[in-house]
Amino acid sequence: MEQPELSTLDELAREARACTACPDLPLGPAPVLQVSAQARVLLIGQAPGTKAHLSGRPFTDASGDRLRAWLAITPEIFYDPTKLCILPMGLCYPGRLPKGGDCPPRPLCAPLWHSRFLALMPRIELVLLVGSYAIKHYLGPGLMTDHVRRGRAGKFWPLPHPSWRTGHWERQNPWFTHATLPALRAELCRLTAQ
Repeated sequence: MEQPELSTLDELAREARACTACPDLPLGPAPVLQVSAQARVLLIGQAPGTKAHLSGRPFTDASGDRLRAWLAITPEIFYDPTKLCILPMGLCYPGRLPKGGDCPPRPLCAPLWHSRFLALMPRIELVLLVGSYAIKHYLGPGLMTDHVRRGRAGKFWPLPHPSWRTGHWERQNPWFTHATLPALRAELCRLTAQ
């Protein structure tokens, strides 16, 4: 289905926030995103959790706290759309799996929205791919750890999902804390300082 081009990022954001493409979502459609034409950094995560769904703000949970600690940026910078945009693979909370954990992002969401948003955000220099769904979509198949270990690929920088489960992964992969994060922090400082 071909989508009409919208003239401004604000118009596209309004359309996305009004999206009802998935009416069967357990908490209903409530797209959560943060966009601006001025930002130089884009974060593409998995999908909002229940707290983000209720607040309308991305990463308003323990995963967000962990992610901001990894990035060494304040909530003021993180939630400033002129510094950092956030566009998840699934714009809405997808529900829970029967055995726990969130469901994957709905597969129609990223193809419906991402290219349209990226076309209207020309200043983006760095795209943080947070979690395996974003990594696979943009970098192709392969093990998440291998993608993260390779580091930056053009404008893409893959990262694991910052859930509590990642603590074990971090202990198994000390290079992430000692090499990857310092390099990423320096790049983020450069891109968000202006």
